[in-house]
Amino acid sequence: MTGGSAWAAEQAFAIETAAAAGAILMDRYERLEQIDHKSARDVVTEADHLSEELVIAAIRDRFPGDAILAEESGAHPAASLPVNGRIWVIDPLDGTVNYANGLPVFCVSIGVVVNGWPVAGAVFDPTRAETFAATADGPATLNGRVIRASSKEKLSDGVISLSLAGRSVATRARAIRKEIRIARSMGSAALGIAYVANGRFDAFVQESGLSAWDVAAAGLIAERAGATVTAFDGSAWYDPGRGSSAAGSIAGPAAFHARLLALANQRQGRGPWPGQPG
Repeated sequence: MTGGSAWAAEQAFAIETAAAAGAILMDRYERLEQIDHKSARDVVTEADHLSEELVIAAIRDRFPGDAILAEESGAHPAASLPVNGRIWVIDPLDGTVNYANGLPVFCVSIGVVVNGWPVAGAVFDPTRAETFAATADGPATLNGRVIRASSKEKLSDGVISLSLAGRSVATRARAIRKEIRIARSMGSAALGIAYVANGRFDAFVQESGLSAWDVAAAGLIAERAGATVTAFDGSAWYDPGRGSSAAGSIAGPAAFHARLLALANQRQGRGPWPGQPG
């Protein structure tokens, strides 16, 4: 469903290219069970690089004037990327550990950022042949069908993708788990956020370890599906200056996003960290 969007061409390109990169990943993935551990690491590295090379080559062929920020090669160092202009932000294999261990939870993520904000993107899960996509002026879709994020109003009904780290992690994790239905962890941030877009997860909470390529496409998809998406501290979920620096994100229904934000940032016995909502 790209027809009426100003970014229809970019979205169609992201969908097509992510699928092609996913085919490379699946070809190597199917070999992993037949080889030893040391050789498997080489196959994973090869798959990651070949996937990225395909995406970068496709971008340079179709959009030769655009900048590229990629996980493996960098393509362009983050410090040199312009805040204005067009930047493709790509993760050729999100969920590398899952992939290496034969766990079929990984994806290709391709987003394009214009003037500092994502405008189109796709997250492709090759094991399920599922493509999550969105543009900044259109709906979120799954394989072309419009999707919506969870409409649940009670946090106690929530199935949450949860990953905390840092200070008071055990206390904060317990506080969240007491108020939700159940917590899960995907091992693929882009796919976890995309799952918020169609309600498989009611919310996604990850404190750190996320870079621009983890959220550029998935964050847009979740937001266009109706989820409230922020950085872990409640600020804007996409920072054009983030590059490869690690950060966190929270995505979920407006009805309980603020409560999740407060719980996730709470200090043991002393309320939220300075600057956080109470």
